[in-house]
Amino acid sequence: MKACGSSSNRFIDQSHLFRYRPARTPQQFIAKWQAAQLGECAACQQHFLDLCDLLGQPKPAEADPDGAWYTFEKGVRTTTDGNGFADVWMKDRFGWEYKGKRKDLKAAYQQLLRYREALDNPPLLVVCDLDRFEIHTNFTGTAKKVFAFDLDGLSQPANLDILRKVFTNPDALKPGQSAKAITEQAAEHFGQLADGLRRRGVEPQAAGHFLMKLIFCLFAEDIDLLPAGLFSRILAAGKKDPARLKPTLKTLFAAMTTGGLFGADEILYFNGGLFADEHVLDLEPKDIAVLVGVATFDWSSIDPSIFGTLFERILDPNKRSQIGAHYTSREDIETLLNPVMLAPLKQEWDGVRAKCDALYDEIVAASRGKAVKKTTRKKSPRALFDRALLDFDERLAHVTVLDPACGSGNFLFVALQMLLGLEKEVIAYAAKRGLSFLPHVLPTQLAGLEINPYAAELAQVAIWIG
Repeated sequence: MKACGSSSNRFIDQSHLFRYRPARTPQQFIAKWQAAQLGECAACQQHFLDLCDLLGQPKPAEADPDGAWYTFEKGVRTTTDGNGFADVWMKDRFGWEYKGKRKDLKAAYQQLLRYREALDNPPLLVVCDLDRFEIHTNFTGTAKKVFAFDLDGLSQPANLDILRKVFTNPDALKPGQSAKAITEQAAEHFGQLADGLRRRGVEPQAAGHFLMKLIFCLFAEDIDLLPAGLFSRILAAGKKDPARLKPTLKTLFAAMTTGGLFGADEILYFNGGLFADEHVLDLEPKDIAVLVGVATFDWSSIDPSIFGTLFERILDPNKRSQIGAHYTSREDIETLLNPVMLAPLKQEWDGVRAKCDALYDEIVAASRGKAVKKTTRKKSPRALFDRALLDFDERLAHVTVLDPACGSGNFLFVALQMLLGLEKEVIAYAAKRGLSFLPHVLPTQLAGLEINPYAAELAQVAIWIG
């Protein structure tokens, strides 16, 4: 996002041109901003300053005159957008993005997701269009949660308390349920569906393939690969009229197979073979009710290891372990991957970073006109700095992981997440020091051997989602 202001792409403070009337009560704030028809650039800082008055919180310039940890128009650099500006930022508290009235808050949230690494990954991401507030949690290892309300909602003390905690105590908004707990619940529900299909005589691999499609659609809806709310609406309509669900799903799967229209919605093309057929099984009303329930989960927080659980339950009818607890957890897999793969790579990264820290000190000193120690190097500190980081990222892109009995791909999935996590750390380090590049770690670095074709398909889908 460009900073509000002139073509110079920098914000010009014009607050001295206006008579500032703070809104210190909820009623004053609501009345003022319901009547306001200002655009985003003209309104966002006034809106935030009024909010500080309302909540009794310090304002950026008075709390942090240097803009080191709390400021308007925080400059960021990302691999996709280049240079940008977050509207408001408070270190270890929040990133805040404004849009004009009735504009797309979803777009504002996606923008913050691109900025969050450059903002030191704050625990809360807030978007606001002057009328509506959405506070998205961004805590590691927890399910995502959104606190949403409009201007009228500010008359409720509970909503004011949420906003006050954004400034003072983000941990109080941390979801109580972990991503692991939600994954276990989802696995349990899908285990019930699998048991029901088996009791009705459905061939196990056919049942598994169909349930995989449903699970993938739930993921796709919550990570914006399907239109927002589309799959949930299909399930809700099927609950009211079960006979409609099967032909509707067939039509959706057909659209996902080739890409195209589903009603008025544009559907992406999903390759990889999962939707190569339009096969749909009959579901009973109680099955549909289970699906409607699991559709309310935040599937973007769910670990794709659920596929492994589903695989075990469907293909081995004698398994009676609790489905929610019986899958190889991330912690167990990391016990092996940490010493074998991640620790050596992190040791290499520590060496590269130490070298780059020294080079960057030279770069900063030269930019300030300070004398630097002469060396016999033929290349500049900047060129050496950039080359060291790019070479290490290329190193990560050539790490290959083989699982000789990959099953449903949990081990490979966690390995990929570890590589991506380390690469993200490298990219964030580089971006803060003037170097941007796109990620290079890819699923093609993973290899697996598996004699069961259904398990191999599960592995592909889990890694695709991951």
